[in-house]
Amino acid sequence: MLKMIRKSGTKGLKLGVMLLAAVLVVAGCGGGGSGGGTKELVSIEGRYTVDPETPAWQLDKKEEVTDLTWYVNADWWNTDFGKDIVTKKIKEDLNINIKFITGDDTKLNTFFAGGDMPDLLTVFDSNSPVVQKAATWALPLNDLAEKYDPYFNKVAAADTLNWFQLTDGKTYGYPNYSNTQADYDSGNIPAKTAFIIRKDVYEALGSPVMGTPEEFRSVLTQIKQQFPSLIPFGFNSIGEGTGSLGDTLQDFIGVPLEQENGGFYDRNLDEDYLAWVETLNAAYRDGSLSDDSFADDGTAFEEKVKSGKYATMLLDGTPQQGGNLQIYRSANPGKEYIAIDGPQSTVGHEPTLNQSGITGWMINYITKDCKDPAKAIQIFTYLLSEEGQMLMNYGIEGETYKAKGDGTVELLPEVKDLQLNNADQFKKDYRMGEFMFFGHDRHKSLSSDAFPESVKQLQEWGKGKLKPHFLLENINPDQGTPEARALSAINTKWNSTLVTMIRAKDDAAFEGALAAYQSFLAENSWDQIVKVRSEKMKQNKEKLGL
Repeated sequence: MLKMIRKSGTKGLKLGVMLLAAVLVVAGCGGGGSGGGTKELVSIEGRYTVDPETPAWQLDKKEEVTDLTWYVNADWWNTDFGKDIVTKKIKEDLNINIKFITGDDTKLNTFFAGGDMPDLLTVFDSNSPVVQKAATWALPLNDLAEKYDPYFNKVAAADTLNWFQLTDGKTYGYPNYSNTQADYDSGNIPAKTAFIIRKDVYEALGSPVMGTPEEFRSVLTQIKQQFPSLIPFGFNSIGEGTGSLGDTLQDFIGVPLEQENGGFYDRNLDEDYLAWVETLNAAYRDGSLSDDSFADDGTAFEEKVKSGKYATMLLDGTPQQGGNLQIYRSANPGKEYIAIDGPQSTVGHEPTLNQSGITGWMINYITKDCKDPAKAIQIFTYLLSEEGQMLMNYGIEGETYKAKGDGTVELLPEVKDLQLNNADQFKKDYRMGEFMFFGHDRHKSLSSDAFPESVKQLQEWGKGKLKPHFLLENINPDQGTPEARALSAINTKWNSTLVTMIRAKDDAAFEGALAAYQSFLAENSWDQIVKVRSEKMKQNKEKLGL
């Protein structure tokens, strides 16, 4: 998994904006005059007769091109349609023309304040009021499938549909990169987290083990002495979060996901995890962590990855860093980054690495104002089908890729060359791997061209170490509640506390920062937040039959 790209700052909406959105959603959902009522669905009489065994796009005899507007709540989305090989094929097969509109939260809110609603709409925040109140402005996919395209139910994952079901028993949105338990069990979902070390450093130190706190600290000290130009240990940019030193490290050492009774477990205060935070503090005091690493933004971090500046890294989002790792690898043969076991639990837990969960990323809807909901649900079915997935990932057989006898595929030489050497032109001409409204990681396993060489060994190391975190998805208090406001303050406090602890000048400063955080929890409704999260975890288990 994006989270591909995952996947970008568009994913979370700021509290103030969302409070506004909540008001607008309640007051004006279903804009463009449809209000909250049920709109009469279009007739397909004379166009086709539904067949559960055949996708409706193959049956539809509608001759005129269907023009649809599709709003994507992200300014960075590529609005071209019908020019590259992927969207040109979609346009031809479905006889549609899509006008993409992009924007930010402010633009999104204008639709719900009475503006003309688009035909389709894509958002990124599963906790937003827009998503929670979808029944007031979107059409239920269950009903659309029954009336227009029952084949949808063959290509949509039942677990994902159940996950997004609202209290009325219907599902309105469908995401991309939604991994179910079956996807995890298949082994086709690659790990996106690894502890990596430069191969030349690893060999020069005699292939060291770094599993215990003592071994970890010792190896970093050796690196500092033998490779003084390198930063011994690096981690993802922290920014306003925790980089890869928060839940990523917790997953890496296998901190439990829940209490024994099934309730919410505060992983930040887990003793095993705090032992490793203490170790990082000791390494910082040894001079093995750079002060710059705590201030670097994403760009600065990527530049250091690209130049091989870190001797070791706990890296989350290896596919997203694949290009930077490949640039370094190509320029420095024999010095590439490799994954090793790295830090391990002090109490014997196995890694429980996370990947994209069942909530996915981009959540797609068909609005009540959609001009042709029959054609819209055909788009969902087409892109979710094997045919659509292959098109989005690899293009067209014979034009961009060839099938091999073992069931895998490979890009044609001229296409692969363009992908490697002229990424901008590749994006313009082909757009494979980018037009991913309903994309899924499982199809990446069909080709060695799906990922750069730089991450293949890292993914190989991660096999067998993934564990779904479904029960922890969407468990935060509802936006606009006192508990949600308290949690926002707690998260900010934890982010600063973690950095303070790692950079503490002595044990007393470390313990003082931790104690202050624990007091902050008690003063900010933590017990209530735990109660809300535990209840939502229980609901998650019921949804998934766990």
